[in-house]
Amino acid sequence: MTTTPSVGPIVVGFDGSPPSVAALRWSAAQAVLQQLELHIVVAWNVPNMLGWPVPLPEGFDPSEPAQAVLANAEATLDEDYPGLTVKTHQEEGFAGRCLVSTTEALGASLLVVGARGHGEVTGLLIGSVSEYVATHAKCPVVIVHQ
Repeated sequence: MTTTPSVGPIVVGFDGSPPSVAALRWSAAQAVLQQLELHIVVAWNVPNMLGWPVPLPEGFDPSEPAQAVLANAEATLDEDYPGLTVKTHQEEGFAGRCLVSTTEALGASLLVVGARGHGEVTGLLIGSVSEYVATHAKCPVVIVHQ
């Protein structure tokens, strides 16, 4: 039995943290190796307190910091991977759900995230993006440790 390899893009979650930078670099190298597009996803959400959205300062657009994070990611890759095709996405919502829905919409061949390494107890208290995507994504998932 032979299988046809998937040729969908690679999707990477990015938030600017050191683990996400490691995931970004790993996924870029893999995208170059496989000659695939790289899609960088930044997820953002308005925090809630006791079930109510926290009021934002007047004129504040929460998507603006996400756009700055994406620009930083692209600049990082432009230096080291000049021929790589990169597309960016910013989505409102829980990062895990945003990443899984993006991989499904794009028919991604791989999803890459960085591991924060909070451990079992903290992961149970605050939730874990890497755990969420590993259990919900329909494509292979790579969790990059620094």
